[in-house]
Amino acid sequence: MSEKIKAAIVGSTWVLLLGTALFVEAQNGVTMIHDPGVRGITPGAGQPLSMLSAAQHQFFQDGFRRFTQLDSVRGTISGESGSGLGPGFNSNSCASCHAQPSVGGSSPGANFYPNIGPNPQIQAANDAGATNLIPFFITADGPVREARFPFKTSGSTLTQLPDGGVHDVFTIMGRSDATGCTLSQPNFELMQDLNNLIFRIPTPVFGAGLIENVADATILANMSSSSALKSQLGITGHPNLSGNDGTITRFGWKAQNKSLEVFAGEAYNVEIGVTNELFPNERGNPPSACLFNATPEDSTNFNSAGDQIPSDVVQFATFMRFLAPPAPSVEGIPGNPPALSIANGRRVFSQIHCDLCHTPTLTTAQSAFAPALSNQNAALFSDLLVHHMGSGLADQISQGSAGPDEFRTAPLWGVGQRIFFLHDGRATPANGGLLTAIEDHASPGSEANAVIGLFNGLSPQQKQDLLNFLRSL
Repeated sequence: MSEKIKAAIVGSTWVLLLGTALFVEAQNGVTMIHDPGVRGITPGAGQPLSMLSAAQHQFFQDGFRRFTQLDSVRGTISGESGSGLGPGFNSNSCASCHAQPSVGGSSPGANFYPNIGPNPQIQAANDAGATNLIPFFITADGPVREARFPFKTSGSTLTQLPDGGVHDVFTIMGRSDATGCTLSQPNFELMQDLNNLIFRIPTPVFGAGLIENVADATILANMSSSSALKSQLGITGHPNLSGNDGTITRFGWKAQNKSLEVFAGEAYNVEIGVTNELFPNERGNPPSACLFNATPEDSTNFNSAGDQIPSDVVQFATFMRFLAPPAPSVEGIPGNPPALSIANGRRVFSQIHCDLCHTPTLTTAQSAFAPALSNQNAALFSDLLVHHMGSGLADQISQGSAGPDEFRTAPLWGVGQRIFFLHDGRATPANGGLLTAIEDHASPGSEANAVIGLFNGLSPQQKQDLLNFLRSL
């Protein structure tokens, strides 16, 4: 494990930032640049798209209900009406991972910010009598994390055979609704000693329907734009592609998932352990004593009248598809960056060419789902391509055509209310937050090196204006 990740894990227990409005200040004659922190008080996201029909709004609300439900093993625990949890899992609800600043967002967990609670994985670990130990990389004020092993092991020896899969943090052993199950947690300490442990944190799903509805041709045309300048700066991003139909995939840290239904089905199976129509088999060949339900555990429901009731996965996708994109900050709200600084920061963002990868807007195509998704200028600040980010961020995992150091350009809308940054959450409020995330874009082999070189050449005030602009999104 890299020293930066170790520092982020340990540092997440420190309380170094108070409040949500920091600024450029002089200390011993040197101007200090700060991440302003989570802005405002009211969440700038979490509402449905406008112009939804009454029926579409009803489906959105049903999707929200399912997205927020707690899952138990057999649906028999009071307050945990969903079923299919485990045998391995990372949490017990979609909303426990996608919670900041509201349902549909990214990882909660920095409980020293006002109104932001602790990491929900802590409570899920021992829910209903489960006997899980809390791994060292899960802390109350740290991010929700999943763990992956880049390579397979033979006993306690690391091999060069690729693994790359998620190894669930917890198991259902000891739960009152899983009597007889014996299934140990993975040996994360051994994987750490073998330098074979990487993490991922949840990606926000606000505005996901707009992202899903950007045409491949639009992504490719944007990729080809400003080609001479991109070449000069060493920017060579490319789309990740579906191995089935060759179209552009776009969801997940490496843009590995094609659609919102695939994204939802994989997460339901991998993160919560619920088999479904898209991923109908249990993962990891668990002991038969830990299998309590027929599979798939989530499926289309048929009632006696012959009606079809959509599965959880379909409704998860509907909820995400109809979630509105985050709203940028409004002038005059306490805790928001100053308007003049935001305007200056937007100019700096373009001046140093951050916008060549973090494309400010992409226009959506016609949508059969809803007029609110059609022909919209989606201000996602992403090209939806994957880029080489260098050895400093490389996780040694390939997914589709995204290689060991390649990641999707993270959409920046809503970044003003995120707590943790980068794919593994290493950039935290305790170690510089957003400023650290920017600086970590530079390392040997990164396409961002030239742009970060321009960032490093900015004046302290320009750097602060850029940070304030990003926190306004």
